[in-house]
Amino acid sequence: MRVAVNGYGTIGKRVADAVLQQKDMDLAGVTKTRPDFGAKVAESRRIPMYSVFPDRINDFEKRGLSIQGCLGDLISKTDVVVDCTPAGVGRTYRESYARHGSKGIFQGGEEADVAEVTFVAQCNYESAVGKRFVRVASCNTTGLCRTLSTVDRSLGIGEVHASLVRRAVDPFDSTRGPIDAIVPSCSSVPTHHSKDVREVLPHLRILTMAVTVPTKIMHVHMIAARLSREVSQDEAIDVLEATPRTLVLDGRDRLESTSKVMELGRDLGRRRNDMWETVVWEDTITTSDHWLCWTQGVHQEAIVIPEVIDAIRAVFDSVDAETSMNMTDRALGIFQSRF
Repeated sequence: MRVAVNGYGTIGKRVADAVLQQKDMDLAGVTKTRPDFGAKVAESRRIPMYSVFPDRINDFEKRGLSIQGCLGDLISKTDVVVDCTPAGVGRTYRESYARHGSKGIFQGGEEADVAEVTFVAQCNYESAVGKRFVRVASCNTTGLCRTLSTVDRSLGIGEVHASLVRRAVDPFDSTRGPIDAIVPSCSSVPTHHSKDVREVLPHLRILTMAVTVPTKIMHVHMIAARLSREVSQDEAIDVLEATPRTLVLDGRDRLESTSKVMELGRDLGRRRNDMWETVVWEDTITTSDHWLCWTQGVHQEAIVIPEVIDAIRAVFDSVDAETSMNMTDRALGIFQSRF
């Protein structure tokens, strides 16, 4: 499968790396809008690079960067384009992908109707099989769907209340975000995450609220799920440990904060310290009167990357869900159950 990545930023560079690690995929190239440090990184890694805008090709060449052509040239050489452009921009390329005969994988920053299905591999892989356009759920929605789908399947969920503590910006961004402030998401209660979760798990009754806080490391979700029956704490822990791409952390290991979770990624030698797993703190898993509560962390830069890889396989119907997820997890080094 020949894969193009449109946009070599926070998500795009991680998608490109992940594609390079898959034995059944070839990276045809990536696009850049300007010859910045990211373009130099792509060149240093010998990744074919294309200019989004034809009239900027000379800008790359003046900086001594090899440019293979423009976006249209890249699309014409590929089977699927992974759109990693800023939120709202991907929609503008949809018809271009179709015109060139390419399939398209969009990110969660786009509205759901940009694609035929919103995708989380363990939840609805089959619904994306053979589709032309697929939208991978956002980082927060992916994290929620992973744990909620397993808990619902194993224990039965009547309703869910989820409070999201959102990071302000990505680590590289020095221009935005609240400073010394907590900002409630007042424009929409429940937040859009409720709707997005139901795009993947349409039967689930879920209410989400959110605040944005002045940190750049990870989102945190505090979840309360009302179950169909009473369960013990041990049973709940077993269910969450059995959730694909979910890592339950033992409190005795002193990994009690998001900063320490990211330090774990560094110590494991992961590229860019990425944590692809949904992280659940075991000490927060509690049960009482049909309620199951837990707190989980989401590395916003990385969690969707394995889903993108699985979405590529799904649209070509190359393998089934279990096979694809196993292939992706082995290639990336994703943990199962517990560290």
